[in-house]
Amino acid sequence: MKKVIVLAIGMMITVQLSAQDAISKFFSTYEEDTDFTHVSVTSRMFGLFTNLEMDSEEDQEVMDAISKLKGLKILAKENTTKGKELYKEAFSLIPKSEYDELMSVRDEDKDMKFMIKEKDGKISELLMVMGGDNEFFILTLFGEIDLKQISKISRAMDIDGLEGLEKLDGGKKDK
Repeated sequence: MKKVIVLAIGMMITVQLSAQDAISKFFSTYEEDTDFTHVSVTSRMFGLFTNLEMDSEEDQEVMDAISKLKGLKILAKENTTKGKELYKEAFSLIPKSEYDELMSVRDEDKDMKFMIKEKDGKISELLMVMGGDNEFFILTLFGEIDLKQISKISRAMDIDGLEGLEKLDGGKKDK
């Protein structure tokens, strides 16, 4: 019986690692390519935000949400004719059994999908992939994620490309 339990736990860990490995593999394939913009924010950087003083309760909620993040990776390419090919390649590596699609957006010449990895009601990763006629963008945000705070976090961090996360909040703009 112990062998069955150990085997089951081993298989779950392997599946979890292979999901992250697939995304990491995609990033590592292109992160050294100077035609791509590559952004990587570590948990240490997110942790530094917790030391900032906030003026309002809403700002403090955003900082609390940010402090629970473990990392952010972005890979983007503009002025490319291979945006849709890269989009398809990225999706071919994503284990569909590990992620649930939240939203899909088709806007003129580009497709965008938002997916999450969730276990026991807790979101551990948000994945956004966008491919168009002239551009490609993939983002993975991981840690303990509060979807209610995503659009606020995207504005607070003010990183190009994160504005797509506002679509998860119905496109509302807080002023």
